[in-house]
Amino acid sequence: MTFPFPPGTDEDTPFFVISVAAQLSGLHAQTLRSYDRLGLVSPGRTPGGGRRYSMRDIVLLREVQRLSQEEGVNLAGIKRIIELENEVGALRARVAELTEELASALAAAEHAAASVHASLRRDLVPVRHETALVVWKPNRKR
Repeated sequence: MTFPFPPGTDEDTPFFVISVAAQLSGLHAQTLRSYDRLGLVSPGRTPGGGRRYSMRDIVLLREVQRLSQEEGVNLAGIKRIIELENEVGALRARVAELTEELASALAAAEHAAASVHASLRRDLVPVRHETALVVWKPNRKR
């Protein structure tokens, strides 16, 4: 479902009251309340305590319905699936952060190594390469 978001908002911004969310998800409003109590879908709240659903919540509600009706997964299983998917998403984000940090650290280390090598080259003294034969005869004490 494509939805044009107002400026400064995204798919996580809570827009929809429960009746609209129920229509968009194809579920009954009481089902949405039950899912909220069970912790399957946790909508945003207004200062007065009213539920406000985001587009991400609507997509999640549809996925809960699909898993329940088409796949035959019970609500406890669905909750665990959602938790695991959230954990995987968080882990992927952390891996991306660590990958960026590692790339930055490697670039800094390569720059530091190049600086050290460049400074050492200025301190080197050229040496002539000649071959000489030296014969050494120790003094013999008699």
